[in-house]
Amino acid sequence: MANQLSMSTALLDYVGSVSLRDDEILRSLREETAGLPGGKTLPVAAEEGQMLALLVSLMQARSVLEVGTYTGYSTLCMARALPSDGRIVTCDVTAKWPSIGREHWKRAGVSDRVEVRIGKATETLDGLLANADFGPDAFDLVFIDADKASYQAYYEQALLLVRPGGLIVIDNTLFFGRVIDPAAQDPDTVAVRELNAALLTDDRIELSLLPVADGITLARRVAA
Repeated sequence: MANQLSMSTALLDYVGSVSLRDDEILRSLREETAGLPGGKTLPVAAEEGQMLALLVSLMQARSVLEVGTYTGYSTLCMARALPSDGRIVTCDVTAKWPSIGREHWKRAGVSDRVEVRIGKATETLDGLLANADFGPDAFDLVFIDADKASYQAYYEQALLLVRPGGLIVIDNTLFFGRVIDPAAQDPDTVAVRELNAALLTDDRIELSLLPVADGITLARRVAA
């Protein structure tokens, strides 16, 4: 069995050339985002966005929750994978960055599937749990890609919000490799490290951490 490959720039370019199905709307949003603060590090990669869309399709999801919108690239990818009557609720702490994605969602014909909620994410998720239109088990898939220090709280809330058999996708769970650096004791790294350790022994989920991009964890809620 082969070990994990070390991905050179040339090999990553090859992967994109034989697997990425791109289009002008996606490229346009990536290019606009790239010039913004954090625009080269905060959005998911194009290949990851395509994988998220595939996961939405595989789950036959009709309801998706996203924690962390930024300019809405991952939002766009997942919204396009939903059926016409599906919806994605996406949460961000500010309306500034999601407003950039709105025109692109509209151009893609999916703006009616996207609901943006602004505020502190833990409060937004608590509000969804208490909302009669949502509540526990309301979502087929939850994607977490926000401030790392709050990852454990987001995960616990996501477990309540996702249906049995539903999928939680957590981004940046290798966190630039800092998770294995004992000198890295900043709150974000510690939070990701602690969540990874907790997930290993969490019998409420089936688990896989994919060593791609910056680490993508798949946690499928065990059916009751």
